[in-house]
Order: sequence, then structure tokens, then C-alpha cells
Amino acid sequence: MSTKRNRAITLLSLGHVCVDVYQGAVAALVPYFVAERAYGYAAASGVVLAASLLSSVVQPLFGALTDRWAMPWLLPLSALTGGTGVALSGVMESYALTLAVVAVSGVGVAAYHPEAARAARDAAHGSHTAMGWFSLGGNVGFALAPLLVASVVATGGLGASPLLIVPAVAGAALCAAAVRSAGSRGGTADRGEVAGCDDWRSFLRLSGAVVCRSVVFVGLSAFVSLYVRQRTGGGDVAGTAALCVLYVGGAVGTVAGGRLADRYGRLAVVRHAYVLTVLAVAGVVLVPGPPVYLFVALTSAGLYVPFSLHITLGQDYLPRRVGTASGVTLGLAVSVGGLAAPVIGALADATSLRTALLPLIALPALGRLLLCGLREPTAPGRAGPAPGTLGDRPRATSA
Repeated sequence: MSTKRNRAITLLSLGHVCVDVYQGAVAALVPYFVAERAYGYAAASGVVLAASLLSSVVQPLFGALTDRWAMPWLLPLSALTGGTGVALSGVMESYALTLAVVAVSGVGVAAYHPEAARAARDAAHGSHTAMGWFSLGGNVGFALAPLLVASVVATGGLGASPLLIVPAVAGAALCAAAVRSAGSRGGTADRGEVAGCDDWRSFLRLSGAVVCRSVVFVGLSAFVSLYVRQRTGGGDVAGTAALCVLYVGGAVGTVAGGRLADRYGRLAVVRHAYVLTVLAVAGVVLVPGPPVYLFVALTSAGLYVPFSLHITLGQDYLPRRVGTASGVTLGLAVSVGGLAAPVIGALADATSLRTALLPLIALPALGRLLLCGLREPTAPGRAGPAPGTLGDRPRATSA
């Protein structure tokens, strides 16, 4: 890649950090809502739902819009919107207003991802590793969220939440710089220049696997902090540490996934990751004591290794609708899982948190089944399969 394109990827990745810190912040705020406002599991998970529900609905819409028109101005605007909602959540006096501002944050995040993923794809020039670096930004944002929330809310209480706006301001500046660095597209997306046909059947199966992954990720993000406190007998530090392990491990897994895919092929790596996730989530739920941290780390790897690969696979299955594909695989990969969070919370209130988390073991197995029979798509502009693959088998490499 040229220096200009490298700079664009770097700026987009840093902007991604600043936007996705607010997705992680919603889950990180849950224990404080429980402690300061006496929310039950169901009420607390409703906050996660608020950030996810409207986002889930509008994200494909934003994807379709970016397929039709160039909307680079969405990047800085959505960064500010995502941050403002979370920053106000701690100072709203009623539960309804808290849900409303968190929902506004979710819309901001939804608006960001399709256009950002399209810009990153343009800058990456087909490199899975480069897309991995872009996706890493979001994972780093998630990883920093518990630390950011703890540093602000643990010391100043929920009333200090307006200070959480700072990353949004930085993100808006970075996104604006990324747009200037990469240049903007014309007034409409020129879909006529894109070779290939949209493979909706494969894309929908991939999306089903993404949904399974999303429910596991959001369910653990919302409750692993509380659960680890119970399992280890630790306090706030034990719970925050578990959430950090979940997010930091994801940052490592995302970069590793891109590199592994360049060597062995995307689908092979994704399939193995889903198998690992089944075993790892079982360890989180069933193994007592401090070893739970090891299984949280393995779960993080299993969930995040395929993260950037979902994006590029979806884009290559729908080469004429890259924005739509990005909106689903990148945005809904996180937000749609929030729709299941209240169900998990209600089951936890009725039984126990451990019982409520048990179904999460089966979901990666279902996702793996949905991936059976999928073939590696041909990247647009290439005569054959994407780099590192031959069909859905890895290409042999010389010693």
C-alpha cells in the first residue's frame, strides 16, 4: 500500500477505537447501574438492549444508503453521536431517559460502521491483514471501555459520565482526517464497475453464524463481570479484570485472524475458531475459581479471530452491495446480540446467572453448522479465489 493508504488505514483504525469504546462502555456501565440504581438483571440488560435494538434496525439502512451515495461526513458525525448518548446516560434521572440516550448512541455507532468499512476496504486493497488492523481498532475500543468507565465512574459515580465524551471528540477529528487522507468518492457509488454477482444464499448463512457469535459476545460482555465476581468471590476489580481479558484478547485475536487467513484461507480459520469458542464458553460457565480467566481469554480468541474475516467474506459474497454487507457483518455482529440480552437477564433473575449463560455454549456450535458447505468467494477484480485459498482449501506454499 502507498503511504497515503497506510495513513488512511491507521486513521480509520484509531477512529474505530474511539467509536467502539462506546459499545464496550454500555456493558461496562451495567455493574454501576446495578450498584447505584439497584437495577435487576433484566433492567440492566434492558440498557444493553436499548443500545442494540434501534442500531440493529437502522444499520442495514445506513449500509444501503452508503451503497448508493458517498457519505464520508457520517464518520465524524456518528463518532460524536455515539459518544454523546453514553456520556449522558449516567445523568438521566429516569430509566426511560437512560434508555433513550443509550439508543441515540446506538444509532451513532450504526451510522459509522458501513461507511467506515467501505473506506477501509478501499484502503486495504484486498489485504486481510490490513482489514484486520482496521477491525483491531474496534476491538481495542472495547478493551479500553472498562478501564475508561472505571476511571471515570468508579471515582466520580454515574454523575461523572459526561467526561466520557472525550473519546468521541478525538474520534471525530481522526475520522475527518481519515476522510481527507483517503479522498472521498463521487456523489454516488459506481456499482457498475464492480465485477461479480451477489451470492445472497451464502451471505445469509454467514450472517446467521455472525448472529450466533453476536449473542455469545454481547451476553458475556453484559454479564461476565458480574459472573466472575460470583465465581471467584472477588469484588469490582475481579469483574473488571474479566471484562478486560475478554476485550484485550479480542484485539490480539483480530490481528491473528487476518494473518492466519492470508496463509490458510478465511473459511478454514473461521470454522476452527467457532469450534474453539464452543469449548471455551463451556469452560467459562462450568469451571469454578480463578481458571475462569483462562477460559475467558480462549473465548475471546475464538470470538475475535473470525471478526475481520466475517467482514471481508460478507463484502465478497455481496460485491455489489459492500455497504449493506458491512452494515450486517460489522455492525450487527455486535448490536443484534443485544436483542437477546434481556432474555438472558430475565432467565438469570428467575434462576441463576450460571443457568442463564448455559445456552451460550450451544450457539457457536450452531454457527459452525451454518458455515458447512460455504465456499471461499472470489474477491472482486480477481480471476480466482481470494489470496491464500484455492476454493475452500489452503493454497500450498513453498518452503
